[in-house]
Amino acid sequence: MIDKIQQCEKNVLSFIFDDNKNTVEKFRLDFLSKKGEVSLLFDSFKLLPPVDKKKYGEMLNDLKKLTLDTVTNNHSKNQQQQGYNKKLFPTYQNNPGSLHPIRIVEEKISSIFLSLGFDYAEAIEIEDDHHNFSALNFKEDHPARDMQDTFFIGLNMLRTHTSSVQIRELKKGVLPLRIIMPGRVYRNEDISARSNCFFHQLEGLYVDKKVTFADLKQTLFYFVQQFFGEGTKVRFRASYFPFTEPSAEMDIWAGIDTEENKKLTKGTGWLEILGCGMIHPNVLTACNIDSNVYNGFAFGMGIDRIAMLKYKIHDIRDMFTNDTRLLSQFTGV
Repeated sequence: MIDKIQQCEKNVLSFIFDDNKNTVEKFRLDFLSKKGEVSLLFDSFKLLPPVDKKKYGEMLNDLKKLTLDTVTNNHSKNQQQQGYNKKLFPTYQNNPGSLHPIRIVEEKISSIFLSLGFDYAEAIEIEDDHHNFSALNFKEDHPARDMQDTFFIGLNMLRTHTSSVQIRELKKGVLPLRIIMPGRVYRNEDISARSNCFFHQLEGLYVDKKVTFADLKQTLFYFVQQFFGEGTKVRFRASYFPFTEPSAEMDIWAGIDTEENKKLTKGTGWLEILGCGMIHPNVLTACNIDSNVYNGFAFGMGIDRIAMLKYKIHDIRDMFTNDTRLLSQFTGV
């Protein structure tokens, strides 16, 4: 695998561009299309055992970044070299595009867990009661089933969390299982500066024999150090979720050195960023998995909230207004 990655990197670096915009498109097709070299390497990556995914995941992400940067840089250079005849064409602002802040954060989080051997998993957004609630150990009278929390579509609903993907993957019966599940979710909530009726989550799931809470804590501690920076303090607080037992919420230390941080943390200095816990035996049983043999952990975080924290965005609505004054501040790195 490493030879293929290194050879692909050489091919990217040695590709010859000229003033013709068609060469940029040829580069994109050769490396980033569905059958391109980089895309095929990611397809092969999915088939590797977990121990090798941890070894090669970061190398592949670096290769993809190099390839995307090469496309962007040469496209911009090509535009500058060609120029526009302003006497013949109307003048428009020609700013280079960038990834959305939520996408940037999602890819950064995903790359960290991919380096630990996790895989991707996705599923449908319109779910049934079994996958969204019942199999996740939600009782019939749980308040999350009420109309004020869930958008119902006949007998089905818009998923309220990406935990429904866990059920679909667990029912495949392929164990051990180590996956992350990013995606959009929906809840019937009032729209404000801090909440929206749709948002983005990323959940993680690890099922194997003899998994411990210590495994969960170390995995999340590693994530925090990689994403927020070495030395970031964390703490775990006991909590409750129907699908995990024991359950916890994890906070990071934001500090109280500024008025902004005091307001953000309500004067405590601690900010909750995710929920987690050991998978409830009832969830495994609902997926036809013997909970006496297998166990595991799960965690979930709001990508929107972490993006707001990382980029100091104070109103969640700003990220969905398509205001280029905000979005043009970000780059796809």
